[in-house]
Amino acid sequence: MTTLRIGYESYWMLSAASGPYPPLPPDSVTEVDAVVVGGGITGLSTAWELARAGRSVAVLEADRIAGGVTGHTAGKLSALHGFVYAPIRDTHGPDAARLYARSQRDAVEHAARIAEQLGVDCELERRPAYTFVESPDHADEMRDEADAAREAGLDATYVTGTGLPFAVHGAVRLPDQIQFHPRKYLLALAADLRRRGGVVYERTRVVGLDQGEPCRVTTENGAVVVARDVVVATHYPVFDRALMFSRLSPRRELVIAATVPESADPGGMYLTPERNTRSVHTAPYPFRPGHRLLVVTGEKFAPGTDGIGSVNARYERLAAWLHERFPQAHLVHRWATQDNDTTDLVPYIGRFHPAAHHTYVAAGFGGWGMSTGILAGRLLAAHITDARLPAWAGLYDPVRLHPRETPALLRRQTDVAKHFVAGRLSPSYVDSPDEILPGTGAIVRIGGRRCAVHRTAEGEIRALSARCTHLGCLVRFNDAEGAWECPCHGSRFDVDGSVLQGPATRPLESRDDLSG
Repeated sequence: MTTLRIGYESYWMLSAASGPYPPLPPDSVTEVDAVVVGGGITGLSTAWELARAGRSVAVLEADRIAGGVTGHTAGKLSALHGFVYAPIRDTHGPDAARLYARSQRDAVEHAARIAEQLGVDCELERRPAYTFVESPDHADEMRDEADAAREAGLDATYVTGTGLPFAVHGAVRLPDQIQFHPRKYLLALAADLRRRGGVVYERTRVVGLDQGEPCRVTTENGAVVVARDVVVATHYPVFDRALMFSRLSPRRELVIAATVPESADPGGMYLTPERNTRSVHTAPYPFRPGHRLLVVTGEKFAPGTDGIGSVNARYERLAAWLHERFPQAHLVHRWATQDNDTTDLVPYIGRFHPAAHHTYVAAGFGGWGMSTGILAGRLLAAHITDARLPAWAGLYDPVRLHPRETPALLRRQTDVAKHFVAGRLSPSYVDSPDEILPGTGAIVRIGGRRCAVHRTAEGEIRALSARCTHLGCLVRFNDAEGAWECPCHGSRFDVDGSVLQGPATRPLESRDDLSG
């Protein structure tokens, strides 16, 4: 049997290798009907739907397909999204809650049909999904959510017993949801996309968008793709044509995975908002017979807002909870994922801005990117092919602005302003690079400029500009993942300055001269 390399990396990435796709040749010009920017679940789903409809399509991915947020997700497909149906009902009305439920439920079933149609071995398993609470303080809220989900058309029930090895005070249960291997699913989708005539380019970062007729997309190596339609599916939009930077709040979430005996499988997918979120489900684990992989997610935080050592502390809290609740668990992996919340709980999927005719966007999935990415692919393809739009299209329209959204939007802008100003007024985190320990990083003022300084495990110093190349906020170091993060809009950079995650498209500038 193959031996899986154990480490602090995503299990989905380690257990589903893929041959590389080529980059777009420098200074080349490619013409297609549609170009999709981003090769995650939204981008690949959209491209596949378009190719199936007979359109020529190109996917441009800055790194590796199914390897960014999608490759680091928890791997759940469900229409039960924690506490969401009661808030949507109260904010947008009961019809909106019904449309949300219908769209998410249809996405789950659409994925199952695709997997069966393509014969994808993506370890798809049907399981009930639960949202639960342990404290009686949230019992009324839980009952209200169960009522709202049921009124929205889901087969949801309120229960007090689950398959978890500890007592819960109450839970919403939704049967027949899906847990699967997201990367295996998407790699099969990409392979079928190519069979249908689509093209996929990796290591091809898009830096420019001209919304003319036709549209033109430009990459960092000077290549150009000309297309009638453009879809921006980069998780956080790399272009701000609809003021989405003011309406999206990035958040990071930690994931740990452990082996447990098959007898310890709780038999479902579980989520509680308590303790800063705890999510639990299992997956097949062929590397240890008689065991399954228990995937635990939680400890949400805004990128770039934790102090030195605190992200590692979050991992420790998550692991302590795992071992307390599942004593037989043996930790084998850890990773992290990221998503964005909208100001009114509903994702943005559709026209990029009010004047857009051929540019589209999908963003703000609120931690539920698997089902939402699949429904986004169907919706965006319908827009582009002039097919009949589903009844729920208007719910997700990015151009909307609900009056009740205003307070959340103002809070978001206040938070960004605080990060932007505080980063310039507060003192440097350390006074000298000599204070930085191996494997860590900190902001240091050198020659009147704040620098992002990292010391490698071997003791080598690397200095970069501390100013995010997106809109200029000062980055901070994530000790657990060895990355620089922007607290304003969630851009992430490697210790060499290269972009790990947008919306930034340019690397942090080097500051080789530490003497200033």
